[in-house]
Amino acid sequence: MTMPVSTWVEVDLDRFAANLRAVRDRIGPGREILLVIKADAYGHGAVEMADAAAREGVTQFGVATLHEGIQLRRADVALPIAVLSPLLPAEIEEAVAHRLEPSVGDRAFARALSDEAQRDGRPQRFHVEVDTGMGRTGVRVEDAVEFLADVTALPGLRLASLYTHFPDADSADLTFADQQVVRFKTLVAALAERGIRPPRLHASNSAGTVNVKDALFDWVRIGLIAYGQSPPRNDAALAVQPVMSFKSRIVQLRDHPAGTPISYARTCVTERPTRVGVVAVGYGHGYSWLMSGRGRMLVRGRFVPILGRVTMDLTMVDVTDVPGIEIGDEVVLFGDQGDAALSIEEIAHGSETLPYEIMCTIGKRVTRIYVRGGRPVKLLSLVGESAEWAHQAADHFRLRAEALAAVRKR
Repeated sequence: MTMPVSTWVEVDLDRFAANLRAVRDRIGPGREILLVIKADAYGHGAVEMADAAAREGVTQFGVATLHEGIQLRRADVALPIAVLSPLLPAEIEEAVAHRLEPSVGDRAFARALSDEAQRDGRPQRFHVEVDTGMGRTGVRVEDAVEFLADVTALPGLRLASLYTHFPDADSADLTFADQQVVRFKTLVAALAERGIRPPRLHASNSAGTVNVKDALFDWVRIGLIAYGQSPPRNDAALAVQPVMSFKSRIVQLRDHPAGTPISYARTCVTERPTRVGVVAVGYGHGYSWLMSGRGRMLVRGRFVPILGRVTMDLTMVDVTDVPGIEIGDEVVLFGDQGDAALSIEEIAHGSETLPYEIMCTIGKRVTRIYVRGGRPVKLLSLVGESAEWAHQAADHFRLRAEALAAVRKR
C-alpha cells in the first residue's frame, strides 16, 4: 500500500548522529556542542532534533526567539536553552518563567532581567555576545570589560558564557577570523585581570569549527554541519552527510503533442510529443519558483527537466524518456534515489540562494518522516502525528529498499 502522503521530507536520524560524532572527533575531549535548533532546526523539526541530539550527548541548545524556546520547554526538553538573538524587555518575564537563557547586550535589559530573576526567586543564567567584527549584535569589544563588570554584579544573574561570532570563517582568506580570535582572547585576559572569568567561551560556528582551530574554546556552536551541509571551505575535511531529503510524487501523467504550452505565462511550449508528469509540489511547499524552466528532478533514477513555471501547488516535468513511469512514483527534489543523487547545493544555486534558506523555507504542509535504521520512527503532518500512516510509510520504505536491492543485483 502506498502511504497517503504526496510530498514529504525524510530526516535521517542515523546520519544526524554520525555528523555529531564527527564533530566530536574534530573538537576533541573536554569540549561540548551547543546545537543550534533555531528556525525549527533549519526545517528538520526542533523538538525531534533536540531529542535525537540529547541521545548523542549534546548538552545545550541555541534558538533565536522566545517562542522557539518555549516550544522546546513545552515538549519537555530540559537541557539549557540559550536565546542567541536579542529579546525585547517585554519578553523577559516569559523567558525567565520558561528557564530560557537570554543573550544580554545592554545594561537596561540586564537590569530588567535581574529584577525579574529576583521576583522569580531563582538564579537566572545569561550569555553575553561580544562583537569582534560581525557588526550585527552584541557588545562592542572595546566596551566589553566595563559591561561585563556591571552586569555580572547584578543580583540574581549568573553568567553562563561569553561568545563571539565569525562573519566569514568559510572564506578563502581567514585573516579577519584570526584577528577576531586575537581580539577575543585579549578580552578574556583583560576580564581575568578584573577577576571576571566566564564559565564557558565559544566562538566557532560550523565554518569556524572546521577552519579556525584556535577558536574551538569550550563549546562549538554548530548548525549547518550537524544537519550534514559542509561550508564552502572545509579545511578539516570533516565528512558529514545530508540529513534531509525532499520528495514528492507524480499525481498525473499527460501526453501532449508538439506545440502545447505548459503552465503559467506559456513560457514553455513543447517541441515534440511529450509525456508530462505533474508533481505534487510547488512554491507553496517551499520549492522555489526560480527553478521554473531550469531545474530538474529525479524520477526512477533519471534526471527530468522542469517544464515551464513552478506553480504554488504543482510542478510539471518532462518524463517522456522515463520507461515504466506510473502515477504515484516517487520524485526526488533533493536527496538520493537509488544510486543517483540530486544535491541541495544544486537546488540552492538554481534558486539563487543558500542551502540554509532551502531547508528553512520548506513549509509545514510538507510531512516530516523521521527515519532510524532504515525505518520510519515518526511521521508528522499538518494534522499531527499519525501512527497508522507511519505503518504505511514503513511498508513504503521496505518496498523501496527491496526494489533498490533488486536493481543492484542485475
